[in-house]
Amino acid sequence: MPRVASPVVRAGDYRRSWLFLVRPTDAVGGLRFCARPHGAGGSVRCSVVHPLKRRAQSAEKETEQGRRIMRIGITCYPSQGGSGIVATELGLMLAERGHQIHFISYAQPIRLASYAFRQNLTVHEVATPTYPVFQYPPYSLALASKMVQVIDDHDLEIMHVHYALPHAIAAWLAKQMVDNQKVRIITTLHGTDITLVGLEEAYYKPTCFALANSDGITAVSEDLRQQTCQRFGVRCEDIDVVPNFVDRTRFVPLSEAERVERRHAWSGRGEFVMMHLSNYRPVKRAKDVLQVFLNVRKQVPAKLVLIGEGPELRDCRAMAAEAGATEDLVLLGRQVAVWELLPLADVYLLTSEQESFGLSALEAMSCGVPVVATRVGGVPEVIVDDDSGYLCEVGDVDAMTQRVLTLARDRQRATAMSEAARERASHFEAPGIVGRYEAVYERVFAAASPS
Repeated sequence: MPRVASPVVRAGDYRRSWLFLVRPTDAVGGLRFCARPHGAGGSVRCSVVHPLKRRAQSAEKETEQGRRIMRIGITCYPSQGGSGIVATELGLMLAERGHQIHFISYAQPIRLASYAFRQNLTVHEVATPTYPVFQYPPYSLALASKMVQVIDDHDLEIMHVHYALPHAIAAWLAKQMVDNQKVRIITTLHGTDITLVGLEEAYYKPTCFALANSDGITAVSEDLRQQTCQRFGVRCEDIDVVPNFVDRTRFVPLSEAERVERRHAWSGRGEFVMMHLSNYRPVKRAKDVLQVFLNVRKQVPAKLVLIGEGPELRDCRAMAAEAGATEDLVLLGRQVAVWELLPLADVYLLTSEQESFGLSALEAMSCGVPVVATRVGGVPEVIVDDDSGYLCEVGDVDAMTQRVLTLARDRQRATAMSEAARERASHFEAPGIVGRYEAVYERVFAAASPS
């Protein structure tokens, strides 16, 4: 490797180093430079310098609308859950608006798999080394280390973490290690990080610490904001409510002819199609979904479509088998393109014991599908009872059964509620909500430098 002419000294790094040009970096169109300590045996530390970074450092870039282009890291759980989906969709739309987006997680977020290559978007995978002394590999440390690398290499301004633990703690730890002290941490709370996980004795103090050391906090519903204030002592005025959103250009209703054709394999005799999507953890109460289905099936021909995987799915299958309803149960497993499936339902069921927003319900509503849901958490902020859907008490299977039967028997009522659901979803359209996140970024970044 050619050696650059003079030694380089970096504060807080090596006392005396040589700078090496290693190779072009095709992914970013720049060059990778590595510093090796003077003398033998030193490790190499690398960073990427490329035209985009130099431009970002030398000038404030703006879009035609006057919005400032920012360099944003996003960390989320990459699985099927709502927090990861929202984080992924947010990153995609921010990238479309010209922001430089860097996903940092242990795997590619699941919804990215359904998209072609996007400009302004990079995925950085976190590798967690194993070592015999570690009973459980320390993912939080590996995540913080990767955050440090990405923050320094790409001069990030915002580190936006979705779900408090361990992401906000890792971001705080990374902030203590980076050269770039202007980076701001924004933590978005999604629900169980506050209502379940954060209340565990082992995690309560770390959650308090993570919130206290975030430069900005958002919550996906007013209900979640209030719960956070009450349980963790955060001032409500320090939490921005930014609801989840839906892309209404992708989650769209189908014509009746299209619906009949696409779901023929499930509903060849015109059965009423019920649908549920979740991770089938106990908090989702998926067995209530099965019981409602079995009750409805006794009175009208019906099919139940279950999307996703999880611990209680086996119990759901057993309930259907015991009732002789296996042929009317459709199991699709994990699916990415749920926008192609949701419009095929006649009703969507959300039976959760706790739900801070109910993203899957919103996506169903955008497809013109009425929702029968539990009156919990932030769900009433999404569904208007007896208008865009029905709300029932947790565990009230009989009431949910009656609401579903109303929709199955009264097609005029079902059509009106379908239209109302689609209209209600317009209050959560992506462009407006993404703009609210941008406003939070701008305000937090413009605030006084972090201590």
